[in-house]
This record gives sequence, structure tokens and C-alpha cells, in this order.
Amino acid sequence: MMKIIGTVVTDTGHVRKNNEDSCLIDDELGLFIVADGMGGHAAGEIASRLAVDVLRQQVAQGLKSGTIPSVGHLPIHWTGPTRLLAAAVHVANDIVFRASQERIERHGMGTTLTAALINGSRLSIVHVGDSRLYLFRKGVLTALTRDHSLVSEQLTQGLITPAQADASESKNILTRAVGVGQTVDVDAAEPLLHNGDKILLCTDGLTKMLDEKDIARVLEDGSDPLKSSKRLVDLALERGGLDNVTVAVGQVVREGVFERFGMLFKKWKSHFRRQP
Repeated sequence: MMKIIGTVVTDTGHVRKNNEDSCLIDDELGLFIVADGMGGHAAGEIASRLAVDVLRQQVAQGLKSGTIPSVGHLPIHWTGPTRLLAAAVHVANDIVFRASQERIERHGMGTTLTAALINGSRLSIVHVGDSRLYLFRKGVLTALTRDHSLVSEQLTQGLITPAQADASESKNILTRAVGVGQTVDVDAAEPLLHNGDKILLCTDGLTKMLDEKDIARVLEDGSDPLKSSKRLVDLALERGGLDNVTVAVGQVVREGVFERFGMLFKKWKSHFRRQP
């Protein structure tokens, strides 16, 4: 069995007045979530917080009861925890969408949603939007999610070059988001975990400012998750901080190692910072 010890850091950045990112780490559930909301009149902040809260509640209830909500498309080859996590996204989509219809100022609000749940020796991953999840193993950084964005699709189809993608003014146009429609397509993955792996969940406020080489260098230095999360956020701010930025870093350890050093990691908490 594996455990993931982690921490999350979020910052408003230097440009925006409010933080539309939401995030959560639940050590008891083994659950990591990041979300990046969108919508005027603070609706993005509402959408991301609502999605995160619903996802956590659904996962906690499902793990306790051993049941999975009968919602959305849940392929039978996915394991139970992955199907539970994906079902929770479908429930969150329904609730955020209905909330968006209740007030005119919330119409069109939505959010990205990327989450990971410990699943024995595997990691259950679900993903909607362009908030990313990376695996760092033995010095190699690998993206385990693909951006649901117009530019990403154009790049995949060979319609544009990587250089054109970087310079595109359409980088913020999403092709999928939670809450913008009555239904949503959810991507999932179930990679095996190795002792010593690191996982990184982040909103695009990080990946707009840092490339993958920058990220890998921070994760390579051997710092604990808290120091790595803080360093990545600080770098994003140093490079301009043009958006809200949220970073969650987790260290994979075998359960026996976790129990032996559990007291050390109890001091690691979520750190939230807001620009004056």
C-alpha cells in the first residue's frame, strides 16, 4: 500500500483581484483536488469552490458506503475508486450547472477540475479542463493529463506548431469545463505508483509562467512537498504572476514509512496567500 504526503499552496497573483482557484488535500481520504474557476462577478470562485466541495463529499460518502452514483459514463474497465471519482465529477457538474442557472450573473460559470485519489498501489486520476497533473519519477517529469483546450487540440491534430501554440491568443479557450453544460466528458487514468514518486497538480497560473524544465528542476532538488510547492508558486510570481496560481505537490511513500514518520508530516498544512 502507498500513501501520499502532500501540501498545497495558492496565490492570487499580481494581476487579478480575487482568487478563482480552489484546492483541497484530504489526508484521510488520500484525495488531491485543484480547480480553476471562470465567470464574471466572482462566479468563477463560486464554481471552483462548489466543485471541490461536492467532489470531496461524494468521494467520502462513496468510500464509506461502498457505492458509486449512477451518473455519467463510467467505463467498466476502470477500477471502483476511479469510477467513484469520475461519478463525483458528474455530480459536481450537475450541481455547478444548476447553480449557474439560478442567478443571471452566474450564467456560463464553470471550472476546471483535476483530482487524484490513492487507489492501493495505483493513483486514480480524473480530469476536465487545463489544470494539469504531473508524475515526477527518477528525474523525469511526465504529464498524465492532456489540456482540454482549443490550442491543445489544434496542436494534437498538427494544425499548429508548438511555437505557434505558445504564442496563440486562444490559449485560454477551453473545450471542456465542469458546470458549463448539463453533461461533461471526464478523462481518467490509473498509473501505478512507485515509492519515492512525486505528483504535482496545478492550475494554468503555474504552466503559463514556467515550462516543464523549470518545474522538473524544482522537484529534482529533493525538497519536501511544502518547500517545492512554495518554490514553484514563488517562481510563477517572479515571472509575472499573471494569473491565480495553485500548486499541490505530493510525495509517494510506502505505508510503513508513512506511519514511522507520520508525526513529522502533521505540521504540513495548506498555505493560502493573497496579494494585498
